[in-house]
Order: sequence, then C-alpha cells, then structure tokens
Amino acid sequence: MKKMLEESPVVPVVVIDDAEKAVPVAKALLAGGLPVIEVTMRTAAAADAIAAIAAEVPGAHVGAGTVLSAEHARTIVAAGAKFIVSPGLHEDVVSAARELRVPIIPGVATATEAQRAWNLGLRILKFFPAGQAGGAAMIKALASVFRDVMFMPTGGVSTSNLKDYLALPAVLACGGSWLTPADAIADGDFDQITALASEALAIAKEARGAT
Repeated sequence: MKKMLEESPVVPVVVIDDAEKAVPVAKALLAGGLPVIEVTMRTAAAADAIAAIAAEVPGAHVGAGTVLSAEHARTIVAAGAKFIVSPGLHEDVVSAARELRVPIIPGVATATEAQRAWNLGLRILKFFPAGQAGGAAMIKALASVFRDVMFMPTGGVSTSNLKDYLALPAVLACGGSWLTPADAIADGDFDQITALASEALAIAKEARGAT
C-alpha cells in the first residue's frame, strides 16, 4: 500500500448515491492519473459501487472509507474493496482488516491516538479531520515523535493547500472529496472530474519535486 500511495499520492474520497455512476467516475479519475480510489460507506450504494469498480475498472485500486466496524469491513471486502480507511482508530476494525488480509489506514487526530496505532503496529495513518485538527503544523509535530509513521491528511484538503501537505516528508498521500463534486457526478460531467484529477496530480508532482 505504501508504494502505491507513493506513486499515486492523491486519493479521491468518493461519495456515491447511485451505483450506476461508480464506473464512469472511476474511469474519469483513472483518466486523470489517479488510480487509488476511496469510496465512502456513507451511502446505501457504496458496496454496489465498490463491486462495480472492482469488476469493471481493472486499472483502479478501489478501497472503502468510513469503515466503522468489523462487520463493515467484512461486508466491504467481500464486495471487492482492496483496502480500508476509517475516520478513527478501533482495534476490532484493525483486527478484522488483518484477518481479511487487506491494508487498513485508521484515522487519528491526537498524539494519544497515534501512539495507540503505533503500538498496534500501524505505520500509515489517516490524519483526520486535518483542517480542524491542526493541519500541516500538527503533522510536523506528530512526525517529530512518530518518526517511522507516514500520514494521509484528509478533511479540509483542497487544491489551495495540497502542495503544502505533500511537501511534508511525513505525508505519504492526501485524501479529498473535492475531486468528485456531487453536482459533477449527478450531472454526468465526468470530464470535470478528470480535469480535477489531472490538476491534483500536477500539484502532487510539483510538491514532490520540491522536497
């Protein structure tokens, strides 16, 4: 998972209300250069959306976000999810992911949570909600202590601050929902999604080149 995120350091966080839109959204993101896709479990269509992407978009590496329980994890992996992302840290979800042999990126917002995750053997952590939890400055502070941990800030990330986050050595990737606007999905404006993905990838390359 680490190598994949190094190569694709922007992860679209996709909210799908209509599973029929999942495949064209994934193809649009792929066309923009972003193959790692997180479909959140916030809607009833999420499992079907993940199954469709896994079956019909072979170039995509699709995972599930907002995984809150071990039951969620088992359901979504059975649907085809290749990785799990959680908003927080819960030992049962971590155990389920390991049992299912899929990577898990749990969310942390404090040093206490990061220390719990570290002691569970986790070295890639979602920093959430990044904007409200202290942003780049907080990641720098955490990284000074947890030196072998890489972070994926999500929540409040956009084109305006993406470069700032990705320029930090401790940031492996960034997640964001701005790449797949709800109105673009609803209107079938997949060209807009491809354009946003391409823009984000260009920013990521510039940030990585600057470090």
